[in-house]
Amino acid sequence: MNPQTTLPPTPAATPPKTAKSGAAHRRGGRRSEVRLFANLGHVALAVWAVIVIVPILWTFLASFKNTTEIFSSPWTLPAELRFENYARAWNKANVGRYFLNSVIVVTFSTFGTMLLGSMAAYVLARYKFWGNRAIYYLFVSGLAFPVFLALVPLFFVVKNLGLLDTHTGVVLVYIAYSLPFTVFFLAAFFKTLPASVAEAGMIDGCSHTRLFFQVMLPMAKPGLISVGIFNIIGQWGQYQLPLVLLSNAKEKWVLTQGIADISVNAGYEADWSGLFAALTIAIIPMIVVYAIFQRQIQSGLTSGAVK
Repeated sequence: MNPQTTLPPTPAATPPKTAKSGAAHRRGGRRSEVRLFANLGHVALAVWAVIVIVPILWTFLASFKNTTEIFSSPWTLPAELRFENYARAWNKANVGRYFLNSVIVVTFSTFGTMLLGSMAAYVLARYKFWGNRAIYYLFVSGLAFPVFLALVPLFFVVKNLGLLDTHTGVVLVYIAYSLPFTVFFLAAFFKTLPASVAEAGMIDGCSHTRLFFQVMLPMAKPGLISVGIFNIIGQWGQYQLPLVLLSNAKEKWVLTQGIADISVNAGYEADWSGLFAALTIAIIPMIVVYAIFQRQIQSGLTSGAVK
């Protein structure tokens, strides 16, 4: 028998670069780009937070100081908590009355905006009829219309209706200017709701009105809360419209007008601590509202994209 010859082992060849390794390299490059943009985003958010938080914190601290402390040591803590600044602003500067007026106006205008806006958005989103898109784009075009361009004709329209220097006139104007954003936001939200639920309701004998109020509107609760909070914040801080529509009725002024009046008088009476106390009174309710409904706002903004 011939002895078997044993061949020497061949050295392992270096595996060539494949498409898989190239894809892994590209994924690594994308991850590094994502990390870079994420870090830049965090830096931008940190800068924005400082820009927003520092003035609010400074205003809050200044509301407990006297005028001498505000100008001599603006960046230090107050020597003592002077709650009399809030009492003086609330009573002497009539901030209490202006605060109540703002609550009344914003409550009725937000309710009217949400009722009319949700109804219009639902019809435009769920029903097909001639002129649907034209009406929708007409609503949306209101987002691009600056408020100051309509102040003069708006003044005469409200005056001719006999609603000048009344809260009713301000409420109606607030509703009109809040509807474009409300319809734009809720129409997109109503489109994400399942059509099977609406069909089941119609089969069970629901009318269109009952279907909207008892079935579809509760399902749109996250979106309603989100756009409602945005409307409250926007209407609470409105200044131009009440300045024009309530110019001759000081007892009906809203909070922004009262604070502006305090700031003008502060130049003569030097009651800067009362001014900052009034500003704090105006700011805190909006911060509390946003803090309470923060989760609902985030849910309403993201649910349309998830569904």
